[in-house]
Amino acid sequence: MLLNPVGIARADFPSTKVYEQRVIHNPDGIGKYYMGREIAKVMGYTGAGWLERQSREVEEQPSKIVSLLNLKPNDVVADIGAGTGYLSFRIAPLLTTGKVLAVDVQPEMLEIIELFKKEKNITNIEPVLATLSDPNLPSESIDLALMVDAYHELEYPKEVMQKIVKALKPSGKVVLVEYRGENPFIAIKGLHKMTQKQVRKEMQAVGLVWHETKNLLPQQHLMVFEKPDSRNFLAR
Repeated sequence: MLLNPVGIARADFPSTKVYEQRVIHNPDGIGKYYMGREIAKVMGYTGAGWLERQSREVEEQPSKIVSLLNLKPNDVVADIGAGTGYLSFRIAPLLTTGKVLAVDVQPEMLEIIELFKKEKNITNIEPVLATLSDPNLPSESIDLALMVDAYHELEYPKEVMQKIVKALKPSGKVVLVEYRGENPFIAIKGLHKMTQKQVRKEMQAVGLVWHETKNLLPQQHLMVFEKPDSRNFLAR
C-alpha cells in the first residue's frame, strides 16, 4: 500500500484546488475529497503481516490477478504501493528479461522487500522509494503500472496518476484492482471499495482510456486503462 510517512510537513506537498477538505467526515477517511470521493486512511507498515496472511490466496486469488495481466517476458512493471512485495514476487519470475519496480513511500516496506529478495534469491525486483505525490519513475520507462487495493488510499491521487501516465511507455497500461463498491455485501469498509464508474471518471481525468474490466475475482474488479499513443495520433 502507498502509505503516509510520519512527520512530513504538508507544505512539502502540492497545493491544488482539486481537493476538498471537510471537518466532518467518515472516521475511516482522512476528510479529504477528490472528485466526490473521500480518500481512505492507510495501513501502516506494522500491518505487513496482514498483507502476507495465508488466507489471502483464498480471499483475493492474487495468482489469478497475475495471470490476468497477460505479461510479456521483457515487460517493466511498476507495482505501485507494493507493500511487502506480495504481488511483486509473484510477477518477477514471469519477467525473464524484464523487471518489477516495487514502489512504496515507506522505507520499512522496502526493507522487507530487500529481505525477501535475498531469501528468495530474486534479482529482478528493484525497490523504489516514492513520495506521497510522486512515484519517482523515469519518463516512458514502464509497460504496466499495477495497483492492488492501493489507489483509494492515495493522498494525492491526481498528482500520482499524472506522473504514472508520464512514466508509461506509449500504449502502456494501468491496472487497478479494487473491491467492488457496487456490492454492499462485500465485507470491506465502504471507503476501501470503489465503483467502476468512479474509477473510470478519475482515470479519464488524467488522460487514461478505459480498455476493459475483468470481474473474475471473488470480490474485486480488475480494471485496465491505456495510455493513448500520441505517435499514432500524429501519424494520421
